[in-house]
Amino acid sequence: MDRVYEIPEEPNVDPVSSLEEDVIRGANPRFTFPFGILFSTFLYCGEAASALYMVRIYRKNSETYWMAYTFSFFMFSSIMVQLTLIFVHRDLAKDRPLSLFMHLILLGPVIRCLEAMIKYLTLWKKEGQEEPYVTLTRKKMLIDGEEVLIEWEVGHSIRTLAMHRNAYKRMSQIQAFLGSVPQLTYQLYVSLISSEVPPGRAVLMVFSLISVTYGATLCNMLAIQIKYDDYKIRLGPLEVLCITIWRTLEITSRLMILVLFSATLKMKAVPFIVLNFLIILFEPWVRFWRSGAQLPNNIEKNFSRVGTLVVLISITVLYAGINFSCWSALQLRLADRDLVDKGQNWGHMGLHYSVRLVENVIMVLVFKFFGVKVLLNYCHSLIALQLIIAYLISIGFMLLFFQYLHPLRSLFTHNVVDYLHCVCCHRHPQARVENAQPSFEAEARQSIV
Repeated sequence: MDRVYEIPEEPNVDPVSSLEEDVIRGANPRFTFPFGILFSTFLYCGEAASALYMVRIYRKNSETYWMAYTFSFFMFSSIMVQLTLIFVHRDLAKDRPLSLFMHLILLGPVIRCLEAMIKYLTLWKKEGQEEPYVTLTRKKMLIDGEEVLIEWEVGHSIRTLAMHRNAYKRMSQIQAFLGSVPQLTYQLYVSLISSEVPPGRAVLMVFSLISVTYGATLCNMLAIQIKYDDYKIRLGPLEVLCITIWRTLEITSRLMILVLFSATLKMKAVPFIVLNFLIILFEPWVRFWRSGAQLPNNIEKNFSRVGTLVVLISITVLYAGINFSCWSALQLRLADRDLVDKGQNWGHMGLHYSVRLVENVIMVLVFKFFGVKVLLNYCHSLIALQLIIAYLISIGFMLLFFQYLHPLRSLFTHNVVDYLHCVCCHRHPQARVENAQPSFEAEARQSIV
């Protein structure tokens, strides 16, 4: 049975169920306006235009060093965005010269957005008409705490529009973590050492910050969809708000700490940052080589081993880019066909945030004790304290989401409170044994006396 990439609306449940299987017949899904596609295209065009404008300003001011880095970050993310859209839509196996030309001039997201709008208008005009080509799709839903299998029909046009949404979600993550994160970090660094923020650079940083926040929020949503692929999932406004606050505080505090650390140590900070990124990059490959497994050969049809290796390297680079600035919400496993660990790995999450918290504290202390006063005219201790508190608050929102707001938290074998309770249980017996020994010795001394 075919699998649908995304269904925009949650189907209405029909109380009539089939006799052969416990399947509830759901109403056909309705199509919605692709706001996400428009927003992703707007962010891409806005960040590209502001980056090229800053390249022009840097060149005019003979600031070659700043110009080269700004242009490099823009080009790398733009090329990866084009490759992502081509891969998802499988354009290499189709005769579409116009689309390939638009991707070649880095305007692929624009032509894809127009295609999605045309598809939406076509569906809007044919609303109420039955399509000749439909697919039966089944998903599980939790209704009043019970799993219910729901079946509904999905037309070919809705599938195509859903594929566009799926492609733009992947594109937004590529743009956010491979382009916006390094761009935002670098522009903050330039602003800090130059002690000025011109309007063009401010616009570029605003677009980059919005892109990073949007990409990180989508990262959580896609992680939930990948882990629970058999379930129909829909996040409410409260859940999305909690994720957005969590990711915004986490990423902004992390990037500001990196910028202050780099501005303090200058070139001496480069080895630390590069080593940090390389450890994250090679960690999945080290686990893959130690397992002795072979590369999965069924990631995509008609892919050679070289093509599979290129895809795996690209996924690993994206995975490292995400984990460098925030938690990826997934653990990459190169030996599996799905490429991810679908279990709720609390240990991986706890290890990530523990290591990042220690790193952030070390970098903040370096800034506090070795930071030059010329950098900022504010109290270094207050800035350091605010950044650490912001990161701790982000961890608090993360725990709040997994404990109370996760859409499928009832499926967890252990929750956040259970995990913390287990950690405390291991400590209490040890404390009791330590407390029991002195009391026994005291009683022995009293009996001797």
